[in-house]
Amino acid sequence: MTSHASALHPRQALLDAGEQAPELPVCDHYAGVEARMRKSLALQAELGEAHGRAIFDVTLDAEDGAPVGGELEHAALIAELVNSPANRWGRVGARVHPVDHPAFEAEIDLLLSRCGPRLAYLMLPKPRNAQDVAQAIERIDAIARNLGLSHPVPVHVLIETHGALHEVDRIAAHPRVESLSFGLMDFVSAHRGAIGAAGMSAAGQFTHPLVLRAKLEIAAACHRHAKVPSHCVVTEFRDREALGRAARRAAAELGYTRMWSIHPDQILPIVEAFAPDAGEIEEACEILLAAQAAHWGPIRHRTRGVDTLHDRASYRYYWYLLERAERTGRPLPDDARDAFFRVSTRDAGSPLTD
Repeated sequence: MTSHASALHPRQALLDAGEQAPELPVCDHYAGVEARMRKSLALQAELGEAHGRAIFDVTLDAEDGAPVGGELEHAALIAELVNSPANRWGRVGARVHPVDHPAFEAEIDLLLSRCGPRLAYLMLPKPRNAQDVAQAIERIDAIARNLGLSHPVPVHVLIETHGALHEVDRIAAHPRVESLSFGLMDFVSAHRGAIGAAGMSAAGQFTHPLVLRAKLEIAAACHRHAKVPSHCVVTEFRDREALGRAARRAAAELGYTRMWSIHPDQILPIVEAFAPDAGEIEEACEILLAAQAAHWGPIRHRTRGVDTLHDRASYRYYWYLLERAERTGRPLPDDARDAFFRVSTRDAGSPLTD
């Protein structure tokens, strides 16, 4: 029997360079008002205690959350919160203003100078095309260099205009972009009433062809370039059943691996919807442990009473599933956790739990 200490980790055995997408929590929770920002950070810290990591990100909103004329004061508040002990897990980002907004550069300078090393990411809204994204990143990186920051802050991009959707593949291909989100409300509004209000609802956003097309193009571009596709909002925040259905469809049918929350009540239903079920986790653990023992050569495995053959292609699928289980706090069998999530960073080739 091959020992865990000497066996190749799945990331070494199965994944080529650049194939691994960033490991982001499956839920991205937005808050822009001070009281809600503080409550969101408290909830993130509390829920993370059971798992030793954040099970959702918090994005503090410097765009829609800021009063007109008070953009820099609001950015200063965000920097204070990012630097505070309330940021328990280092998974707090900020949505800034569009690149053509008068406050953009001053806002970036304030955030990077005061909390740059602790920012998990910057979210860029409303780009009109790939050039807007490139220009914004150039300015962000120039400011970071001037401040002497050693590590660039990851960039997320909100796809909500016709031009950005038209060039979504170029945007996803940018090496500094980590994730793309779909901006449902602005995208529907950009159709000047041609898409009815139902296209913004929990159910209608999955049936209107233009909205569905946008979602699919964003997800496909992300997977093509190993980036994280983040699904849009569900505005019916009190309807947990509608939210759950939307989240499950986003994950199972459209290929999204992350989703926005706009109310604390939405966070856990999103995490649950994106988590694999216990049967999937058990099957993935059995197959991956057997594959590792076989030095990642082909194996035969009995699945639901049927003998099935598996090789590196299916191993990659089950590894991605197991990573998602770990990110969503699902319980894992001890042997699988020991083999795959309690190895040193040197052995795995990437950050894992020591």
